[in-house]
Amino acid sequence: MKDHIVRYALGLAVLFVLLGQAGRFYEIGVIDRVDGIVYDVLIGLARPQARDERIVIVDVDEKSLAEIGRWPWGRDRLASLLNKLFDRYGVALVGFDFVFAEVDDSSGLRNLDELAKGPLRDDAAYLNALRELRPQLDHDARFAEALKGRPVVLGSYLSSRSADADSGVLPPATLPAGTFQGRQVAFTHWTSFGGNLPQFQENVAAVGHMNPILDADGILRRVPLLVEYGNQYYEALSLAMVRTLLGFPKVMPGYPDDGVLPARRGGPMEWIDLATESGTLRIPVDGNAAALVPYRGPQGSFRYLSAVDVLTERVSADELSGRVVLVGATAPGILDLRATPVGGAYPGVEVHATLFAGILDGTLKHKPGYLVGANVLLLALTGGALIFLLPMLSPARALLMTLAALILLIGINLALWYLGDLVLPLADGLIMTALLFAINMSWGYFVVSKAKRQLLSRFGQYVPPELVDEMARSPESYSMAGRRAELTVFFADIRGFTSISETMPADQLAALMKEYLNAMTAVIRRHRGTLDKYIGDAIMAFWGAPVDDAQHARHAVLSAMDMEGELVRLNPQLAARGWPELKIGIGINTGQMTVGDMGSRVRKAYTVVGDPVNLASRLEGITKHYGVGIIVGERTRELLGKEIVFRELDRVRVRGKEAPVTIFEPVGLEGQIGKERQDDLRLWNQALRAYRAQDWDQAELALLNLSRSSPHPLYDMVRDRIAQFRKSPPGETWDGVWAFDSK
Repeated sequence: MKDHIVRYALGLAVLFVLLGQAGRFYEIGVIDRVDGIVYDVLIGLARPQARDERIVIVDVDEKSLAEIGRWPWGRDRLASLLNKLFDRYGVALVGFDFVFAEVDDSSGLRNLDELAKGPLRDDAAYLNALRELRPQLDHDARFAEALKGRPVVLGSYLSSRSADADSGVLPPATLPAGTFQGRQVAFTHWTSFGGNLPQFQENVAAVGHMNPILDADGILRRVPLLVEYGNQYYEALSLAMVRTLLGFPKVMPGYPDDGVLPARRGGPMEWIDLATESGTLRIPVDGNAAALVPYRGPQGSFRYLSAVDVLTERVSADELSGRVVLVGATAPGILDLRATPVGGAYPGVEVHATLFAGILDGTLKHKPGYLVGANVLLLALTGGALIFLLPMLSPARALLMTLAALILLIGINLALWYLGDLVLPLADGLIMTALLFAINMSWGYFVVSKAKRQLLSRFGQYVPPELVDEMARSPESYSMAGRRAELTVFFADIRGFTSISETMPADQLAALMKEYLNAMTAVIRRHRGTLDKYIGDAIMAFWGAPVDDAQHARHAVLSAMDMEGELVRLNPQLAARGWPELKIGIGINTGQMTVGDMGSRVRKAYTVVGDPVNLASRLEGITKHYGVGIIVGERTRELLGKEIVFRELDRVRVRGKEAPVTIFEPVGLEGQIGKERQDDLRLWNQALRAYRAQDWDQAELALLNLSRSSPHPLYDMVRDRIAQFRKSPPGETWDGVWAFDSK
């Protein structure tokens, strides 16, 4: 039963996480990517539709460049192309997948004008000839004239570059500022634009942006039909072409809560309505005002005609008459390639053609807001059934039930896709079902693995369970064999324990020690420490092995400070039971030491040895001389930087070490020390400097002031030393070191 409860809990955790994703409370990138893959698969499963003969792509291809010349062509050729499309072939609409933001100087007119203003300004014959030739040489004017009064749509773009990158002029906004005030529409923020030359903008029927939305995996599945720039809203090329073809119907954003639940107004836009003479054309969009591109198949879903064939009239009239034309490029170097669900190198011009056709036909897939609730409900029902039933079934039956759940989820998804043009997320359900099955089938293997049991048998008595779990991920990396490493070691001892033990009955002393050791050990484990051993009332621990810990010094000092705090909490409980109050001294030191499994064939222990270990024990022993609870060595202090505030206590030479060491007391965390304590620390540092400079008067004055504000045995100890030094000066070579003959 306990095993079932654990699996229920794990299953519910998985379900709740995925319900949060399905409810769009947060996004899990990998799930969104899987949904993108599912969408691509469904697009790919659809049989390629017959070529849409209503739309023709006039292609600036390699053949065109070979016969006419490199791109960009002179605007006179584009004007000629437009004239032939409308006058010779009688097309219904032309859209350009290009932006014409720069002046065309290919005719040399600018140079001729400079001559007219310079050396030839008095040459009447030259000026008259230039006047007569200007209409032919002004290619931009010819193109603007070809645009005038015709149903032509030019492209534009928006970018995230600085506003200095603006080019051309913006078209009139499709919707004014404030249209979406109070609504949840996630428009992309743009900072610059690329528009067409003013004379083109003045004469063209419409302009539409060519910006797509790339999903996290880089695939183009959506195009924003409306984008925001400068607090106004601009339409996409495909939407501009549809509106131009239909006589420029008004764009009307649509919301599911309009007129239904006024109290809930403010939700996201879900469609765009175009009010035409024959009725309302509804275009579904998502929260980014984007439409899903209804790909018909791989490249070639529309007829491609070479631009040079149109210019040279090698195309028959019936191939273009009454058609909608999109002018784009597939020639290398100017080809706009996109990664799409139906091809890794798909022409951008065909994306616009596909979306244009889908808007007209009403075949766009849709993700309405109510599908979020439907997906959450479907996950909750399916996941709840799996969580409850899988632990009770045999492996074979659990597999069959899992397959049934997958078939159900996929079947519902396909039904909505094909029958309702609805895109119901599937990745949540697939991942949830797979995870629930994996949890139930692999529970014993993953939770009680052989590697973990081995590590637990080797290290379980030393390190906390969290570190054993961490080690179990790569058990081959851990060994009991001895090695050298920089670690931090720690000794803690109860003050006056001998007197305590002599006055307490044995059973109560054992109970007291159990309470104390349990509390202190919990603190050490909480800070990722390795418990070495109990030595009577003393505790020895170290940090940095067997699991590497770059912050071993920090964890050791924080553990010591927390132990003092834990003792403050524990002492009232001890007093309530009639037991004595406990005080401890802690010594901490960092250095290179040997760590590993040491001992004899009879008994071994995972421990540390070395000179830094001995020094840590000595530091614990002198805490009572300074009246402090914790003393740390120089290397420990060095590794902690400024995170913890320390008080330098002294420079000492302890028994067994010739070299003197500077010792410190951790005072508290940086930023948590009160002003009064900070003032005391500054005054103590002044006293310490004066003491080492043998300025006894100044040192005693500072110590006297300290004793008045906050008495401490440390100040009395140093004043006693000064009194000795006044009688017996230490000499000019004295380096401020105090020698201890201590354990």
